[in-house]
Amino acid sequence: PKSGRVMEVDTVEPGIQFYSGNFLDGKLKGKSGAQYQKHAGFCLETQHFPDSVNQPNFPSTILHPGQTYRTTTVYRFSAR
Repeated sequence: PKSGRVMEVDTVEPGIQFYSGNFLDGKLKGKSGAQYQKHAGFCLETQHFPDSVNQPNFPSTILHPGQTYRTTTVYRFSAR
């Protein structure tokens, strides 16, 4: 990218959910009183696919008694 900023995401999860701040309206106050306007931020959440429990071709999201769920996601930032 022109800015040189790069973000890499490594995860064991099969999917990622992207939120773009569409419903921010300036009422939310941040650090030093900053106002968060529409599209002022974004969120990337690694996860299983939506509706996985009802889709036999998707990876299972069912956790049975005694099982442990663990996940790893690494966000790596750099400049080029």
